[in-house]
Amino acid sequence: MSGSLFDRWRAAPDEPQAPPAVGLQLWLDDQARVQRLAGPLRTLLALPTQAAARVQDYLEPHSLLVLEGEPGDWQGQPLDLAFRTVVGHALQTRGWLQRHGQGWVLQLFDIGDLLREQRWDRQRPLFGEIGHALRECGAERLAQTTGEQLQVLAGHWQASALCLMLRAADGWRRYASSDPLWPWPDDARLQGWLAHRPAATPVQIHNEPELLALCGCASLLLVPYRQGQDAEAWLLGADVLQPPPDDMALALARTLAEPLLARLRHQQLQQQSRQLDHLQQQLGAGGWEWPLDGNLQLDPVVAGSFGLPRQMNLAQWLAQLHPADREPAQLALAQAREGHALGLGVRLAEGGQRWLHWAGQRQGNCLRGFVLDISALKQQQQQADAAQARLENLIASSPAVIYVQRYVDGALHSDFYSASLGPLLGWGADSEQARQPALAVHPDDRPLWLERTRALLRDGQVRCRYRLRDARGGYHWMLDEARLLRDDLGQPREVVGLWLDVSEATDAAERVRQSEERYRVLVEDSPAMICRYRPDLTLQYANRPLADYLQRTPEQLQGENLGQWLSDSQRQAFEQRLAALTPEQPVSSAEICLQLPGRENAWWVWADRGVFDGDGQLLEVQAVGRDNTEVRRSQQQLLQGAKMATLGELATGLVHEINQPLNVMRMAVANALTRLEQGTAEPEWLEAKLRRIEAQVARAERLVQHMRVYGRRSLVETQSFAAWGAVEGARALLEEGLRGKGVSLCLEPPGEHSQVLGHQDQLEQVLINLLVNARDALLEQGRAQPWIRVRQELDGGRLSLLVEDNGGGIAEGLHERIFEPFFTTKPAGVGTGLGLSVSHGIVSHMGGRLTVANGEEGACFRVELPLHSTS
Repeated sequence: MSGSLFDRWRAAPDEPQAPPAVGLQLWLDDQARVQRLAGPLRTLLALPTQAAARVQDYLEPHSLLVLEGEPGDWQGQPLDLAFRTVVGHALQTRGWLQRHGQGWVLQLFDIGDLLREQRWDRQRPLFGEIGHALRECGAERLAQTTGEQLQVLAGHWQASALCLMLRAADGWRRYASSDPLWPWPDDARLQGWLAHRPAATPVQIHNEPELLALCGCASLLLVPYRQGQDAEAWLLGADVLQPPPDDMALALARTLAEPLLARLRHQQLQQQSRQLDHLQQQLGAGGWEWPLDGNLQLDPVVAGSFGLPRQMNLAQWLAQLHPADREPAQLALAQAREGHALGLGVRLAEGGQRWLHWAGQRQGNCLRGFVLDISALKQQQQQADAAQARLENLIASSPAVIYVQRYVDGALHSDFYSASLGPLLGWGADSEQARQPALAVHPDDRPLWLERTRALLRDGQVRCRYRLRDARGGYHWMLDEARLLRDDLGQPREVVGLWLDVSEATDAAERVRQSEERYRVLVEDSPAMICRYRPDLTLQYANRPLADYLQRTPEQLQGENLGQWLSDSQRQAFEQRLAALTPEQPVSSAEICLQLPGRENAWWVWADRGVFDGDGQLLEVQAVGRDNTEVRRSQQQLLQGAKMATLGELATGLVHEINQPLNVMRMAVANALTRLEQGTAEPEWLEAKLRRIEAQVARAERLVQHMRVYGRRSLVETQSFAAWGAVEGARALLEEGLRGKGVSLCLEPPGEHSQVLGHQDQLEQVLINLLVNARDALLEQGRAQPWIRVRQELDGGRLSLLVEDNGGGIAEGLHERIFEPFFTTKPAGVGTGLGLSVSHGIVSHMGGRLTVANGEEGACFRVELPLHSTS
């Protein structure tokens, strides 16, 4: 019957007639505009807002079939269409289009159950694979296996990426994802989105731009896994092109999360058990039980830790205790058998230095409790008693007096002084000065004493300094620190304070002031450039040499910003160096480059020392500078000289490299002139010759331009560049010469061109030196098939360029010496011995290392540099 029904739908009627009733009917005009809807499914459709809507406006954006053209183009084809509905999920239909009068009728029926069953059939093997993989994998590969299963699931759903979020104590955290490089937001920023999502059904998100931009995708599918009312996991899918039905998505999330959470809980319980055992061992604690008619039984861990038998009778237990503790232990045990709580501290017999605390309670016919090693507490108690005795003795002989004053009727009366009062001031505890210390205050300091009392009663604490007269008539500077204690009603009760003799400190402060004055004179007369500035580089002080160098006066430099003489990159590096200063490491040094108006760049060796407050905040920086411009220029001249010497050594190969394109151009011109004279030159042939000449001119131009760039002086400022670009530059200058000498140059280009910071021409100079040295070693050895290989490696934040050859290697005793200036293994008159030394200095200045090692066939030089991020 279904075949006959489909045949009737596909057959074009001879005359207009009402089509049979199906699930959904749409009458269309020739422009596919919907004229009328019919059928029981029409109530589910979400109607478009615009007038004269076409049938495409009723469909989901990701419909199974994309309708293009006019209705006449669709006739005779089975149409699988997904309609938008008012209930949220799409209505999946299948049908055909046929002519009806002056228009068309589209007849459709619901195939959602059929598609859902097909999806279930395709997905059922996936359920078993996911559950088996998560249950059988090792604990150390659980996260990796979860990511692999997410990759498989992402392929089935045609998703850009899938991510599994698990509930943690502090919120949601990402456990695994199908693509580790996918830019999911951090857990904290995703907390609010997941916390307010209902955990009953999957959610498709298309209209929340902030969340979609946060996840870097156009749509987001959220599938919950819950136990009870709360979600325990969320499966997040980015740009899912084939989303499964809600029930299938929930089943897949359960298949993925349920065994995973079970494994994680099991691991957590095992870890807690191990931690408990470890904690018990660390604390020296454990349980015990003692039946009234049996023997004491100890926890095995405790017994092993204390060196006791696991089972003991009463006599054996008492024999393990110190003789002085056996009688109290026997009495306490007898009381515990009668129902009293047991709390007993005893020493073990061996040495008498190990203390155990036994605690327990009778439970039925058995005593149960725990035993704890309290040796450390006992030792601390003994040390505390000894420390207290030493403290009391120290206070009695120290230059400090502890005092107590009682508050009575608005006045303070002396009530107690420590024993150090006599040795310090010579006062007796019952003397007039002790009863009324105000009488011994220096006349000039009596206002301070009165203000001290008022502030103490007003604020509850005070810290001040004044002079007190001793019994011999001399005065002592006393630092007074006092605190007011109040009763439970907030009324003043007494004052507890400390007098500290700071006479020597006050004298020392005066000497420091005089020393600072002498220091200031030394700073002004110093030939070094000395200054102080705030963290924002604002100068607070500058001595005369620094002011003269910057063509200012010291007064004019105050308030000036030191960064105005630095380039943007130099200032950024300067500020980063200051930000790295800490109270533990307050000193740093660097070479800085200044841009002085009307003069060339100046180079200073600059040393900073940070000054911090009590909270570790940087207050100011003290700096000393030395002009290093002449040394820097000498280094640049040395590098430039070595570079030009390299160009001179490569001149023969470079001339041959330039001569080759000239020969090709000469032959092309000669052939063109011959054909022109014979009249057989065709335009296409001439165009090909001219193209060839143009290519050779460009080749020669690139070589000459590279030689000009390489021969220039290096820029003052370092720049970010691709390290492999220096390798390509070295090949342009050396490849032809190496080929002419029979040496094969093999380059292994990297997949990505990583960036480093420095000067590309200087790194190129390093590589040229290494390649030339390898060439000379190969020619000296007379290898049959000499080769040099250059490749790049990445290791974390470091990049390495490796230059290898098959020249037999370098003697082990020369590995350290070959980087010394003027050291060479070549014959006299051949080589200067500066190539590797200059190269070592260039790489070190770039923050890297140049090392050498012997490989299987020859030497391998490694140029290791830190990677530089341009973001």
